[in-house]
Amino acid sequence: MPPPDIPQTLQPMRLQPATSAWNAFQRWRHHLTVPQFTVVTGALVIAAGTVVLSSPLCSTEDVGLWEALFTVTSAITVTGLSVIDISRDLTPFGQVTLAGLIITGGLGLMAITTFLQGFVQGHGGLRNRLDKGQCLDQFGVGGIGPTFNSILLTGSCVMGLGTVVLYSFGFTDIANPLERFWASLFHAISAYNNAGFGLWSDSLERYRDSAVVNGVIATMIVIGGIGWRVINDLWANRQRLRGLKRLSLHSRLVLRSTLLLVVFGALGLLFTEHFATGGVMEPLSWAQRIQVTLFQSITSRTAGFNSVPISAATFSDAGLLLVIVLMFIGASPGGTGGGIKTTTFATLMAATRSTLQGRQEVVIHRRQIPDSVVLRAIGVTIASLIFVLLMALLLGLGPTAAGVPNGTSFSFLEKLFTCMSAFATVGLDVGVTAELNRWGQLVLMVGMFVGRLGILLLLTALYGSRRHSRVGYPREELFI
Repeated sequence: MPPPDIPQTLQPMRLQPATSAWNAFQRWRHHLTVPQFTVVTGALVIAAGTVVLSSPLCSTEDVGLWEALFTVTSAITVTGLSVIDISRDLTPFGQVTLAGLIITGGLGLMAITTFLQGFVQGHGGLRNRLDKGQCLDQFGVGGIGPTFNSILLTGSCVMGLGTVVLYSFGFTDIANPLERFWASLFHAISAYNNAGFGLWSDSLERYRDSAVVNGVIATMIVIGGIGWRVINDLWANRQRLRGLKRLSLHSRLVLRSTLLLVVFGALGLLFTEHFATGGVMEPLSWAQRIQVTLFQSITSRTAGFNSVPISAATFSDAGLLLVIVLMFIGASPGGTGGGIKTTTFATLMAATRSTLQGRQEVVIHRRQIPDSVVLRAIGVTIASLIFVLLMALLLGLGPTAAGVPNGTSFSFLEKLFTCMSAFATVGLDVGVTAELNRWGQLVLMVGMFVGRLGILLLLTALYGSRRHSRVGYPREELFI
């Protein structure tokens, strides 16, 4: 006997809840702004990477969902902090997956976001394209379409050249050719993307005295940190450079700021660690000290490699504080590093100089900087500083250390160092990260995510862009 026919009046009632939910989802995705879509895409990429990395194909039984989540977040945000041993806890396929996540976070996340938004939202007028371009500039990748192809081509060439040099002259102590090639390729990827991940638990300490390894890694960190805009500017003017005058103001400022910060950081570490008793620099010769401090000055702003042990026992408090300052400044706009950026720091220094000189405008290299740029630099710096201090405050709530011998706790300087390393996506560790409980590691994960996206982009995603008001207000003096 055939089943009775369903009355037509009941069929729409069954489909109505599903249809309403689908329509609500369609309206929600169409109204997502670029910053909001960036946050959603980043979270989805991290979630997908966590599932893959925690599978038996990629990791051992010691890596659960939590360890995989922390590692993937650190890779997508190109930070380098880790709670696992990469060489021991990840399979060869897992290490390849980790390298792919680093490339995705360093070069591809924003482009993926932009192109996916075009498919998902299905519309794109002039305002939407301008919004995408502005968001890309804020995120630090630098462009869409052909521009991203150039970014990818430049990155591939630099990483390929670095791999060849490291294989031929750097990691020559590795006898197995396949292992040497993978070590060279992995560290080239990690260095160019300013990730700081290493295949060995001691990072690059075993190659402390290798000029080739230190030189290649440091050079790739600098190239990745100065940003594609500067590289493109240098390439476009390669045949007519005369004292860097033909370069844009941005390129000149980035190059000079980077050079000054590298020299200042190296001299500062030489000074602070020279007076440290029993420090890591004490048994080294002056040639070794110069090489170590130069390398650490470069890697402290953008990447998390270290050629000597970094901890409260091996570095002085003054040296750790100097490294915190370098991490806070970070890389340059358009680069793969974090921090408030070198141009932001240079703008603040120029504003301070103008104030001391009694000027009403900010001038850099005989060019007046718009007030909106100065306000943005101040906003980025203050918001970033408040966020890092909030991280340190949350990290100090209750016992956050799990498994620390004799129940000892970390000092505030160690916690501040770790929080700054996470937010600035540097990845240097003083032995705190792996000893934190899950609350402490969650604070670091949120800090890494916010630091990679950018504090202003995240605030824009939460509150939206505010339209310019046509209402003016009367001026009044304020005593400062």
